[in-house]
Order: sequence, then C-alpha cells, then structure tokens
Amino acid sequence: MTITEIPAPPATVAERPAATYRTHDSADNSVRDSMRQLPGVLQLPLTFLTGRPYSGQRSLHLTPTVHLLTAGASIAAGLALTAGALGGGGWWLLLLLPGWAGTLHGARNLRMMIFHQCAHRNMWARRGPDALAGRIVAGLLVVQHFERYSAEHVADHHALHHMTLRDPTVQAFLVSLQLRPGMTRPQMWRRLLGKIFSPVFHARFLWARIRSYAHSAAPAERLLTGGFYAGLAVLATLLGGWPLLLLGWLLPMTLFFQVSNALRLCVKHTFPSPDVTQRRGKEYFASLTNAIFIGEPAPSPRLRGPAAARAWLRWWARMLLVHFPARYLVLTGDTVCHDFHHRRPMSRQWADYIFAREEDVRSGHRGWPPYREIWGLVPAISLVLESLSQADPAEFDPALLAGASDRELFAAFDD
Repeated sequence: MTITEIPAPPATVAERPAATYRTHDSADNSVRDSMRQLPGVLQLPLTFLTGRPYSGQRSLHLTPTVHLLTAGASIAAGLALTAGALGGGGWWLLLLLPGWAGTLHGARNLRMMIFHQCAHRNMWARRGPDALAGRIVAGLLVVQHFERYSAEHVADHHALHHMTLRDPTVQAFLVSLQLRPGMTRPQMWRRLLGKIFSPVFHARFLWARIRSYAHSAAPAERLLTGGFYAGLAVLATLLGGWPLLLLGWLLPMTLFFQVSNALRLCVKHTFPSPDVTQRRGKEYFASLTNAIFIGEPAPSPRLRGPAAARAWLRWWARMLLVHFPARYLVLTGDTVCHDFHHRRPMSRQWADYIFAREEDVRSGHRGWPPYREIWGLVPAISLVLESLSQADPAEFDPALLAGASDRELFAAFDD
C-alpha cells in the first residue's frame, strides 16, 4: 500500500466515507518526509508532534526517567500558569488555557506512559520501584488501583482475550459509552459527543474512579491519599488558594482528564470483523492495532506565489489549531505508537517509542506482519467506530456483561 493525501472533508465529520480512513503501510514515509523542506530547527518538534521521524532521522535515546520528569514539569508549569492567570486577572486569564493544557498533558502522560509501563513491570524493569511509582500515580490521579489494573491489563488486554468481552477496552465501549454493533458511524459519533458533554457521564466516571481506587487500595494507601487531598484543602483554606485548587488542579483532573480519556479510548484498537474466524496468531493481533500519526502532507515545494501562501497558511493553521491539540491533549505520550507496544510490550526501548517503532519497521518487523498507520485523530476514531459498527452483535452483546461491576467498567476505561 502507499500513502496518499487525505481528501478534503465533506460537510460533517461523521459522514465522511469509510474509504477516506483506510490504513497505510508504514514502509512509506512520504507524509513526514514532505515536511523536510522546513527548517532543521523544526524537525525534532515535528517528529514529536507527528509521532514519526523523517527517513534517516537519528534517535534521541530517551529514558523512562526523562518521561517521568517531563510529566512532572508539565504539571508544575501548568499550575504556575494557572496561578499567574488567577493572580493577574483581566487579559491574564487567557493563561488559563495553556495552564490547563500543561496540567492535563502531564497528568495524561503519567497515566498513559508511567502508570502503564509500571503495570507491565517495565518502567525501570525493577519490580519494587515500578510498583511504588504505579501506586503513587494511582493515588495522585485517583484512577483504578495499581495492583488491580496491572492484573487485569496484562491478563485481559494483552493475552488471548484481547478485544473480546473480557477486555476492559471492549467493556468500556459497550457499557460506559453505550456504543453497539450495528449502529451507524454517525450515530456513534453523536453518542460519543453526547457522552463527553454530559454532566451525568462525568459524575459517574469520577465516582467510579474514586470507588475503584478506594475499593482495592490498602488501608495505608487510602490514608495517605486521603491525607494528601485533605492537606491540599487545608492549605487552600489557609492561603486563600481554593480558586487555584479548583480551577488549576481539580478541573483538569476531572472534566478535562475524562474527555481526553474517552477520545483516546476510541483510537486504540479496531474490532475484529465477523468474517475473521482465525482469532490467533500475530497476523490477527497485529490487525487490531494501528499507529495513529498526527499531521498531514506539507504543501508541494513547486507551488509559487499566492497559491503557495494560501497552502502554507492552511497547513500551519491545521497543524497548530487541529493537530497539535489532538496530540498534546489526547494522543499523549506513546499513544501514537501503541501498535509497537502491543507487538513488543516488554521492550526496553519503550521510552524511545517513536524511533523504536521506526527501527522495527525498517528492520523488517521481525516475525510480525507489516505495520499499519492512519493519520489524524478524527480519521482514527472513525476507523474504530466503523469496525464496531460492522462487528458481530452476538459476539459483542452488552447483555453478556450484565453482572460486571459498573465501578470497574468506568475505572478500567483508560486501559
């Protein structure tokens, strides 16, 4: 297969033809390479934005600790910007936007990379430190308790039960989002958007997070987490910091965190087609996960004059206003290369995920079928929703999950 430019979108996102969202063979790197015409100083930021290096780009050799520190720095910077906005008032309140973004980005990276790799005992590949870090992140973000998540994630999401009713991802689609096989893609888009704008949905989601953490945490962990948040409340009262606590921390950790969570869920894995009878082997499991790269081809260098100006203005506007928020707020961390993780979940190169995946592509993907990719958040969501629309209703019948815990279904939402 070859990569072709994505056609201009029709009037509504949900009604775009399925052919627009076909995946492409990762051996063709023409989209990212089209950006080589830009100055060299922009190439590394473009690599982190798109999730893909240009052909021949050298690796940075990032480490797990770098990801932990940058996540913490992002949260600290976000809180500082929010404090500045609240202190300055007036036009300074515009700093709330980058403040919220920085806090959310750091929290999502803690959840999607640090907590996730700790669950695989692969953060530093040291059982004690990995478990400790996982428990701290779970308490800080109030998500499903570390030990419960680790056991379910490895057993039900990464083994033979991947994308079956035992998989928390499937359960979240069917029960938490209430999406069903047989629904049209526009219907599912409307349902998804309705959920992320629903106060009831977010209240249930938050309550489930709290219950799930408290249900499985040891008494000492519950005491420490409760003491931490009680201490924040006391400090906010003594120092007049309630606006910062509510707007700078609790709002990003609840509403924004959960919106990002729901959108991210909908890009990770496609549902198996009813026509596929062989549900084993690397070919099958590879077919359930694609890379989700962010961006679009840069304008042709052959353009001149007003045509070139219009093309570049449109390209920069979409990269900064559409693709950057999608990457920074939803497809955080190694989400863009989630297919590499499912092929090599215990790879010690996970921290250098962009270049590790590219190296695997170029070296022949060692015993696995070719990688596949799709460009753009909305096309990636539409691809997943289309696969659910065409899935077997008998196989993915939510009635079969009637006895499952609502607490765990919501809490495992972010597997």
